Formats: sequence, C-alpha cells, structure tokens
Amino acid sequence: SSGINAEYGDTIEKNAAFFIRAGIYLILEKLKVITLRNLFKKIYLITGTFQIDVARFQVALNWLGLEDVDSDETECILANMINDGYIKGYISEQHKKIVVSKVTAFPKLSSFL
Repeated sequence: SSGINAEYGDTIEKNAAFFIRAGIYLILEKLKVITLRNLFKKIYLITGTFQIDVARFQVALNWLGLEDVDSDETECILANMINDGYIKGYISEQHKKIVVSKVTAFPKLSSFL
C-alpha cells in the first residue's frame, strides 16, 4: 500500500488488537471518516459549487493512495457520509454528481460527535 490513507489503514490493521485493548479502536476508525469528510469539504470549497462531479472525489481518494477506488465505490462512500449526516445532500446517479445543501452542506463536527 502507498499513500497517506493506505498507510493509516495498514497501521490500524497491524495494531488493531492493541488499539482495541486500549479502548481507542473505534475512535481511530471515526477519525478516518472525519478526515475524509474534511477532504470532501475542501473539494466543495475549492469548486465553489453545490453540484460536484463524483470524479473529483474519486481523484482525491486516489491521491490519498486508494488507487483501486472506482466511481461506484466513491459514490458508496459519499452515500454513507450523507446517510450518517456528515454531508447534507444527495447523489444524482444520472449526472454522476453529488448535490449538496446550499445551507450547511457540511454540518459542524460537534453536531454528530
């Protein structure tokens, strides 16, 4: 594995037993999701639009070292983030875009932690 996210995942996997015993495994998993949410928020801010191509998020995931992530998996990650409240919006399958809320597209972390 290569890339920031891949190294993080490898470290968590190799040391899972220790992190579980220490009681911090779930915190570290949540940190991974929050990191992706913050990356996706940066993409939203850079693009300056409420309709963002899913491909932009896929490029960011690939840049993190997740080279095997395709368009469908990217949509799945985005759908889970929407479902869990990290992003307010929906995915337009037809246009391969995520459409985020014009009001609070990325709720404050304190609202769901």
